[in-house]
Amino acid sequence: MTNMTVEHLPTYRIAYVRQVCPYGPANAEAMEKLKEWAIERELLTTSAILFGIPQDNPAATPPENCRYDACIVISEDYEIAGSINESELVGGTYAIYKIKHTAEEVQRAWSEVLPFIQSKGYQMDNRPVIERYTGEMITNHSCEICIPIIA
Repeated sequence: MTNMTVEHLPTYRIAYVRQVCPYGPANAEAMEKLKEWAIERELLTTSAILFGIPQDNPAATPPENCRYDACIVISEDYEIAGSINESELVGGTYAIYKIKHTAEEVQRAWSEVLPFIQSKGYQMDNRPVIERYTGEMITNHSCEICIPIIA
């Protein structure tokens, strides 16, 4: 896993769609709902930033109660309307891994990422792990796994 970078993410204002159910195919459904909303409002451009945020640890939360948020960064002055939620993604320091967005690559990244972070002397923070996408990454079927670390 030599493709790790460390980055400080700012705090973002986000619009999001929440799915509450076991993690898996429903995550993609939430992201598609968000993309449809964003396309209708001309927000899904190549410079758009999207996040997938699993809010709960499935080892500690019953699968039917696991929350997944599909998010898009919006400007401070953007007026939210329609069936969308608004929140803030608090920034911080993250170890960032760019991968192909396939089930196999995501699974491989999860099995390698924590040992790799620890081998580099980083400690994981208690903020949620996030998947980050730009409009360009979506086109290229890639994403970044962002692991919160204590710097």
